[in-house]
Amino acid sequence: MFRLDVGQRELCVAISTTESSDREKHAVAFIQHMSETAAFEFAQDNELDAILFHSAPALLTNSGWEKSHRALEARLNEYMACLDQVAETFRLAGIPLVALKNGGIARGIYPCPGCCPMGDLDTLIEPRHFRRAHQLLLESGYTFAYRAAIEENSLEHAEQAGGAEYWKLLPSGEKLWLELQWRPVAGRWIRPDQEPPAEELLARSLPIPGTSARLLAPEDNLLQVCLHTAKHSYVRAPGFRLHLDVDRIVHYQPVDWQVFLQRVIQLQVKTAVYFSLVIPKEIFNTPIPQNVLDTLRPPAWKERLVLAWLNRVGLFNPNQPKFGRLGYILFTALLYDDLGGLLHSIFPDKVWMRRQYAVASDWLLPYYYLRRWFDLVFRRLKT
Repeated sequence: MFRLDVGQRELCVAISTTESSDREKHAVAFIQHMSETAAFEFAQDNELDAILFHSAPALLTNSGWEKSHRALEARLNEYMACLDQVAETFRLAGIPLVALKNGGIARGIYPCPGCCPMGDLDTLIEPRHFRRAHQLLLESGYTFAYRAAIEENSLEHAEQAGGAEYWKLLPSGEKLWLELQWRPVAGRWIRPDQEPPAEELLARSLPIPGTSARLLAPEDNLLQVCLHTAKHSYVRAPGFRLHLDVDRIVHYQPVDWQVFLQRVIQLQVKTAVYFSLVIPKEIFNTPIPQNVLDTLRPPAWKERLVLAWLNRVGLFNPNQPKFGRLGYILFTALLYDDLGGLLHSIFPDKVWMRRQYAVASDWLLPYYYLRRWFDLVFRRLKT
């Protein structure tokens, strides 16, 4: 299904959640296929070098592998300490906090922080707590600022967009970015009604031993990660390592697949979730039941087209250009379950438009629809 060379296939098994002896054997095969220097550079480009070191620490002669693992472990320990501090501050104020995506995986289910590369901490709260949580972060030494210059650094914009970004210097001198979200995915091309409400996710969330931070329930965690991977078009930065999130959740959290399917179907995200599952199923042999994939599988023409597109742009090397502007829009359109869902995303109902853009009068709706279309096509597009 996916065109990977022999070395890439070996790499996939080496970093997957399998028995350690199998990982070691395949790590060696990957390195022998390329040469250790080339293998290290390739792994670095895809943020897999620290993970690969863990698979075969005694067999890697280049000291860069171990340095990567130690550096990532030290950084993640600092990240997790900050997460615990924020979660405890919020708890004392009556604000439950969930660690999303790789942060939740690293803090809640995966045993090695040195194998959990991440660029920031993503957290989720209920929207009614957003302003109070914002103030608590400022009082805790965080600075409110978006990384993207095009974003407006205002609390009102953050409330409309679904979340805000904050930074803080760590004792090591590194800058930690923390995202405080009330929308669990907040993709421009993912309708808000296609995301589980934060209130429901928090109500079903689970405690993590040793911290006040919480973890999404297995079905919610897997669904949120699947939608996040689809938001990144499966291949855009951070790219390949996103598929490890699915692999690790399936292995470390007991997923009720019937409940999971019900929620996917209810949110009308079958197509987007299907590709987030079928990729790790093939490349990592992630134990996803075949009946789950059969239930979510899109029409044959769409499956062939999306898979051909993913093969053309490649699953690896996320920092390379993957889509042009028009190609990105067309690819994303294919991820909707049907034409009705796509049209509803482009033309949201009036109630949502009035809430999202603070429309004072229905007479102004045509202007705000134009503004929304412009945002969808041009704003924050990364190829």
